[in-house]
Amino acid sequence: METSKFDIADYLDSKEMIAEYLNTVLEEGNSAAIISAIGHIAKAIGMTKIAEETGLSRPSLYKALSDGAKPQFATIMKVLKAIGGQIQVNPISG
Repeated sequence: METSKFDIADYLDSKEMIAEYLNTVLEEGNSAAIISAIGHIAKAIGMTKIAEETGLSRPSLYKALSDGAKPQFATIMKVLKAIGGQIQVNPISG
């Protein structure tokens, strides 16, 4: 029996699924997990499309969104806009 490697990008097939995934990671994750999640979303949408919309090259995107990367905030904001997302701050209830 042959198995394939799980890739979350294969399941990010709607704006709602993308938003749910990213919001979950934002609530639970650290900065590395958030960058990785944005990379998964960019891959699901298509790196070429994201590169065109951000003005960044595909190699730059792959590098900025790879494990262990520390992209500039401006890069994250460009990619978020390209994937149809935005940052919103809500008070922490406690």
